[in-house]
Amino acid sequence: MTIFVKRLPVENGTSGWEAISPRSFPIRVLEGDVNADWLIIGAGFAGLSAARRLLQLRPEDKIVVLDATEVAKGAAGRNSGFMIDVPHNLASSEYSSGSAAATQLEMAQNRSAIGFAKEAAAEYGMSHDTFDPSGKINAAATQRGLKLNQSFGASLKSIGERHSFLDAAEMRSLTGTGFYLGGLYTPGAITLQPADYIRSFAAGLASRIDIFERSPVTALKREGGTWSAVTPRGTVTAPKIILGVNGHVDDFGHFGGRLMHITAYASMTTPFPADDFGRKASGRDKWSLLPADAMGATVRKITSDGQSRIAIRTRYTYDTAIAVSQKRISKMAEVHRRSLDARFPELAGVPFEYSWTGRICLSRNHVPAFGQIEEGLYSACCENGLGTVKSTLAGVMAAELATGTQSQQLTEFMDHPEPLRLPPEPFATVGINSVIRMQELRAGREG
Repeated sequence: MTIFVKRLPVENGTSGWEAISPRSFPIRVLEGDVNADWLIIGAGFAGLSAARRLLQLRPEDKIVVLDATEVAKGAAGRNSGFMIDVPHNLASSEYSSGSAAATQLEMAQNRSAIGFAKEAAAEYGMSHDTFDPSGKINAAATQRGLKLNQSFGASLKSIGERHSFLDAAEMRSLTGTGFYLGGLYTPGAITLQPADYIRSFAAGLASRIDIFERSPVTALKREGGTWSAVTPRGTVTAPKIILGVNGHVDDFGHFGGRLMHITAYASMTTPFPADDFGRKASGRDKWSLLPADAMGATVRKITSDGQSRIAIRTRYTYDTAIAVSQKRISKMAEVHRRSLDARFPELAGVPFEYSWTGRICLSRNHVPAFGQIEEGLYSACCENGLGTVKSTLAGVMAAELATGTQSQQLTEFMDHPEPLRLPPEPFATVGINSVIRMQELRAGREG
């Protein structure tokens, strides 16, 4: 059998996180034919986590990772960099909407992934700026946002989870602005420099596995119990393949019509002085805010070598195409400008240096696209809006499933239905974008 890959990844705009991330290892492109025990397609959170887990389980096996672009230039280097342990459901305005038992199971899974990432960060020598166990703040800019935080806090209290509330004065002390009315702090989250994290992870693996970049897979062939992945300049043959390609799994012929491809938009400022001006205009040197309403704006401030930057992400669209026009990116950057200026009017003269998109994959019933999808072919895809954590866990679980490693966690992780089908086009596009726009309008000043 042969599977022809329908579409390859597209990079829309330059991610600020990737642009300011140094690279410490050379790019290797696949040339010629390679035999391996394991092939992993995708060098993001899922793929690299799968590779690390395979090294733990099968240290003598030969592992190859292929990536269509370059490490950290894809979706893994384009997100906002939160590894969140508590519920974070982007399908509705409220992050937690399940039962107490479901919430506790989700948190246990998220924390397992964070623990795995924490061990990798220590082993690969990641800095505090790359991997920071800072916790997170859900920032509220409206009375409705305050109510959402109160509701979320009540759900956390009901299961005995630590959290604390910040008032407007505390938010001003942190951020330097009176824009926020309050916040909800939870201590278990990690903030990443996502491109640094992925590059450091890949560099840590590079001495023990083969990572080939700029080597897109255009076809998969199976003959005699063995898979061959075809790239423009070579092939990799292996008995088992793990797909860590998130929403692109439907381009490999699986889960078609079941996955929602959401485009998120972000911008990052040029550097500005971190001294008196920077602190007066935007508070402390470093902070990270998620919106109280899931459809609001995520805002982060970073500081290095006396220079600060602010990154902001807000607005989403549902797209069946993967390329986004520069005109649309520029239009969304204008939205970012208004959102940033409303929060930090003294930064109105600080331009954006980078604007970009990132792809999020959701399913209607908030389940992953996971499991053995053909003999010897495994999927660790569809992260449902929390790719840092859920893709990490999916990669680990895929490695365990493919090696026959049994665990209670794997049994629990696999206990879910298949992603539900989407309505046919054009109803899916019209309907999903209408829901997104309605939720963004309801978020109002939070966005």
